[in-house]
Amino acid sequence: MDDRQVTDRQLEALLARLDRIALELARLNARDERREELSVIAHELHTLNESLSALAYAALGAQGPNVRRRRAG
Repeated sequence: MDDRQVTDRQLEALLARLDRIALELARLNARDERREELSVIAHELHTLNESLSALAYAALGAQGPNVRRRRAG
């Protein structure tokens, strides 16, 4: 057995450090949750964009888009 004693000052320092670690962990968890929410939003926007493209082509019928490109230079 180790007979080392932890002083009150050491215990307070340890508890303060644990509190800081807990706050940082909570901050990281919140960031991760926001990142997951953004991923879902990005997927929904991608799906919406595909749907809008399909509607646009359907509205054009068989002719396809008439795209004018600028000449470089």
